Amino acid sequence: MKIPKSHPRRVSLTTREKIAGGVKKGITSLAGLAAHGRGEAFDYLIGEKTTKSAEKSIEAAAASLLLAKNPVISVNGNTTALVPKELIQLSRLLNAKLEVNIFHPSKHRELKIKNHLLKNGAKEVLLPDKDTRIKYLESNRKYVNPDGILKADVVFVPLEDGDRTEALIKNKKKVIVVDLNPLSRSARKATITIVDNITRAVPLLIKTIKQYKRFNEIRLQKTIKGYNHKKILKEALKEINKNLSKDK
Repeated sequence: MKIPKSHPRRVSLTTREKIAGGVKKGITSLAGLAAHGRGEAFDYLIGEKTTKSAEKSIEAAAASLLLAKNPVISVNGNTTALVPKELIQLSRLLNAKLEVNIFHPSKHRELKIKNHLLKNGAKEVLLPDKDTRIKYLESNRKYVNPDGILKADVVFVPLEDGDRTEALIKNKKKVIVVDLNPLSRSARKATITIVDNITRAVPLLIKTIKQYKRFNEIRLQKTIKGYNHKKILKEALKEINKNLSKDK
């Protein structure tokens, strides 16, 4: 579908088309399509822009990922459809592994996701191992790769399920999520939450990491210590309330 550049909802519609295209390619599930619609509603509420609170979260996320010994980027159908090249660029910047992890069991879709990332330039994409599990989780997301998430100290999990966020935290891992809903369980339970659209958050995270690469460990640790998770989520809610109260 060709969307005119003059269309006031062009960015939103283009993103929606990418998700729909992901379904057609077998990358994204129908449930993922529904989840995108839910996120899109919250994007309207934050004003379809990267907020001040999200910028603070991105700074803390950049510092945490740069200090990580074994960072892993967890990818699903939606992230692969929306920002494949950006996730690959992020993995190269951090020397972080890409690992497929999806909620609905489908070896076929896991391979589709892997192949799509390889076609977009990834050198390696890990798949979950049915003999390797993380504790405290019962869904298909419990299966992980022994050389990826199982060993990770920091896991970047954009567009996440709350139950796995909790499980990863219980497994002593730091978890960075991108979630447009500041009230969701994943947003509340994560170590760092970026309340933003992934199509804006990941490019800005890449830009910030490039800037922060010149900082020493003390400077990076200071950035992380300055991040207050509960305060950030409250600020995100205030930004939503501010948008709701504006005169149209």
